[in-house]
Amino acid sequence: MGILAGRVAILIGASSGVGYGCALDFAKEGATVVAAARRLEKLEELAKDAESRGFDGKIYPITCDVAREEDLDKVVKYTADTFGKIEILACIAQGGLNHQTYILDATEEEALNFYRTGPIYTMKMMQKCHPYMKAQHYGRIITCASGSAVSSTTGFDLYAMCKAAIMTLTRKAAQEFGRDGIVTNCFLPVIKNDLFGQDPQSADALAKIEAGSPVGRLGDAFEDGAPMVTFLASEGARYINGQMIGVCGGVQVLA
Repeated sequence: MGILAGRVAILIGASSGVGYGCALDFAKEGATVVAAARRLEKLEELAKDAESRGFDGKIYPITCDVAREEDLDKVVKYTADTFGKIEILACIAQGGLNHQTYILDATEEEALNFYRTGPIYTMKMMQKCHPYMKAQHYGRIITCASGSAVSSTTGFDLYAMCKAAIMTLTRKAAQEFGRDGIVTNCFLPVIKNDLFGQDPQSADALAKIEAGSPVGRLGDAFEDGAPMVTFLASEGARYINGQMIGVCGGVQVLA
């Protein structure tokens, strides 16, 4: 029996990268996973992938654009109506990733897009899921930030700003929700994804990570990125609250 057996999870950003890997691992450990993202076909591939591996948990795809509040409401309502509870919330999605900028090139609308599709939707999902978690006096909330929020890497400036906001949001939620039986933590991944190399900043970052990684490689989403997130979603994480946890092979301690 897996460490998430019988648990019901919402995972936002499940169609690719570390979100895909985490959704698979949640299912591997027995969770019922409502997997949300914009690309339904990718989510359906994810569900078939989990099924083909014979995992005990099952993945239920649902479309969601995190910039649309009605989509967030749809995900929460579907989960609560279908499964009767919401125990785990993992907010991994982040918009704007294919449009990284330097400060002098950034616009207000680009900055607002990063915030709407990062810390703002994460805050809204916390607000929407909190009543269910409080009622059962049990909840696990996992957010996703980045070492770029605390490092000197340039070219990811709006991304870094919004990830720093998510880190603060996580700490504040941990303080406010702890007495409700809910623990809230943040992981900072350096993991293989489809966006590395799509622009000059990403290509440069990838080269530096691969050259400077203490473990000599870039991590895999399922094998390296997901296990810590799954643990944070489990009963065993009941006394871990308000923490920023790097899943990076040691890259971030070098920054």
